[in-house]
Amino acid sequence: MAVNIRRAQKQDLSALHKIEQGSFQTDRLSKRSLQRWIAAKDDILLVAENETQALLGYGLVMCNKGTRLARLYSLAVSAEARGQGIAGRLLAELEATAAKAGRLYMRLEVAKNNQAAIQLYERRDYRVFGEYSHYYDDDSDALRMQKTIRLVDETEVLRKTTWYQQTTDFSCGPAAVMMAMSSMDRVAALSQELELDIWREATTIFMTSGHGGCHPIGLGLSAAKRGFAVKVFINTQEPLFLDGVRSTEKKNIMTTVHYHFVEQAKESHVEIVYGDLVQAQVNELLAEGYAILVLISTYRLDGKKAPHWVTVTHADDACIYVHDPDLDDDRQLPIDCQHVPIARADFDKMSAFGSTRLRTAIAIKKEV
Repeated sequence: MAVNIRRAQKQDLSALHKIEQGSFQTDRLSKRSLQRWIAAKDDILLVAENETQALLGYGLVMCNKGTRLARLYSLAVSAEARGQGIAGRLLAELEATAAKAGRLYMRLEVAKNNQAAIQLYERRDYRVFGEYSHYYDDDSDALRMQKTIRLVDETEVLRKTTWYQQTTDFSCGPAAVMMAMSSMDRVAALSQELELDIWREATTIFMTSGHGGCHPIGLGLSAAKRGFAVKVFINTQEPLFLDGVRSTEKKNIMTTVHYHFVEQAKESHVEIVYGDLVQAQVNELLAEGYAILVLISTYRLDGKKAPHWVTVTHADDACIYVHDPDLDDDRQLPIDCQHVPIARADFDKMSAFGSTRLRTAIAIKKEV
């Protein structure tokens, strides 16, 4: 069947209302609501029609201002057109349209007893991340699902970056360095042994709690030891990560470690650039053949305000994409942590850590 997908128009109102009435027993959109959605400028209401311009189905996505999320509010196909792949085609077009509008993720709710819809969403790579009890008018429960809809065009990525999952809670830094090295050295084996070696070389010894994390200069020294030219960007000359540590003894040790790393950097020709790594420099460094890892705050990811290293894989006008080594959720798959899109405005906020607004990044390049 020839199907055309387009924006809904005023003259579609009656046909839309008929599809709505025939598709749902409860939680129906009224004719007035549909009329309002047709007129909405920021939201997306698409219809599918056949060669005779008869409406076969529709999809509605809400795009609230101030968020990177799009929400699939409703998806319906007329009874006579079901089983022909129209819902999937509508959903694909809705995702593409929302991505062009600057949305990074699509989120939806679906009734737990609607297996056909759940299977459709799973085929389109949506993941369950939560549940609502008694969500619908008939008191049925709903699953919450989400998908990344702004994806990297692999043909535009300068270098292939192997994704590696950190094997401990404290080794995101080594994992990020290993991923960066992998983009320039295809034969390098990414292993837990290498991960722990780098951690021992780069650790701050202490952090707020638990094992120490990794110092940017320490990570840079580890990369230099393995044959890479290194630039470390830090926006302060003061010892790092002390604001989250209460013990004076721990602070003294972390200070000693910091200044020892600074001295080692001089001896190893690791360049330290005291200042912010601005986004324009990210583009320039990628173009010059550098791989980049950045320290971010996880507050916008998990609300924990923890320092976390990620590896930049690509950048375009709208987003900076990263490999995140932390697969910390049973519902996540490795693909969910690869080429994760971060809007440029959000990246500026995420790449400032702690009360001191620490910004630090590392650029490495294979020495000739």
